[in-house]
Amino acid sequence: MRYFLIFFLLLTQVFSKAQSFEKIHFKYILVDTHNDFLSKAVEEHVAFDSNLKGITQSDLGRMLAGGIKVQIFSIFCDEHYGKGSAFSYANRELDSLYAIAGRNPKSMQIVYSYKELMKAVRDHKLACLSGVEGGHMIEDNLDYLDSFYKRGVRYMTLSWNNSTSWSTSAMEETQHVFMVTPYGLNAFGRNVVKRMNELGMMVDVSHVGEKTFWDVIANTTKPVIASHSSVYTLCPVFRNLKDDQIRAIAKNRGVIQVNFYSGFLDSTFLRKVGSFIKLHKAEHDSLVTLKKPEYVIHDYFAKKYKSEYEDMRPPLSLLLDHIDYIVKLVGVDYVGLGSDFDGIDSSPKDLNGVEDYPKITEGLLKRGYSEKDIQKILGENFLRVFKAQSLKPKA
Repeated sequence: MRYFLIFFLLLTQVFSKAQSFEKIHFKYILVDTHNDFLSKAVEEHVAFDSNLKGITQSDLGRMLAGGIKVQIFSIFCDEHYGKGSAFSYANRELDSLYAIAGRNPKSMQIVYSYKELMKAVRDHKLACLSGVEGGHMIEDNLDYLDSFYKRGVRYMTLSWNNSTSWSTSAMEETQHVFMVTPYGLNAFGRNVVKRMNELGMMVDVSHVGEKTFWDVIANTTKPVIASHSSVYTLCPVFRNLKDDQIRAIAKNRGVIQVNFYSGFLDSTFLRKVGSFIKLHKAEHDSLVTLKKPEYVIHDYFAKKYKSEYEDMRPPLSLLLDHIDYIVKLVGVDYVGLGSDFDGIDSSPKDLNGVEDYPKITEGLLKRGYSEKDIQKILGENFLRVFKAQSLKPKA
């Protein structure tokens, strides 16, 4: 009988703990600042409001099941789109978001302000915003920036991997690609930042080069975000943030939204992928000959050779390590979550899609984070920054 009571107590503790993390997870506002589903919708003709498990990393049902209350959808096109095409393509993706929300008025709502966002959450609707991933989509035209804002775009990543005429990217700065203009922001780039501050559109420093980053910090009057970036010290790739950049964002009262891509979390992942590609060199080269972008090629391989890619995935603990690192460096007020789901071909094991978000809360609890800390990481830190965009800067 005594052994039975001990077993019962242990079982009760385990069940209580399981209930605890789920209760906490669904209690608070979970914000994901970067999801690329709209590109899938346009390119692959998949419907967000259908069950896409096994096809995509996101859909409406799984997003709600995962506890996401606020989703910022990425508006993306690559460097092949420029003047005369990039702005138009971006609006095509925005049209898709409006169409999806229009079909599902009871479960999702496009919001334009902090007040509208909070009301949508209270009404149990997915609050939807958008962010332009790449300044090339304004085509060097501030009127296009204003147009995006009117349509609900609430952040812009100043560059993608490709630089603009006014902002250099992390990829091209680190690869020392010849630029017509100097590295960093030029006069027009500084005007872009100024106009974004005036509008209340968040300046996103993910993807930007270091020189651009420091120019942003020197010129912005509002808190910035890194919508989907991780820690360089743990995984030294050009897309991640170095310690001095993390400190600068914290000093700016901004927030770093940790990216879920395996290659930005695990310092060994890209080397493993390189070895894998060598084994399939002929196939890789044929895709390059067809002028397929590298990210498209990797996505193709991940789907075709699923088991091999599965073996390369890092554990979920590495994502938590990146959160831990930022917290220990600058505090818990400056970190959040920006998955990059449906824009990445590999994520940590046990984190297959948006439905698996509760596992992050469970992991944070196991690492000793308080309920208040978890509330901040899940979304409160980002909401603070979003709310601050509408406030006038101090004189």
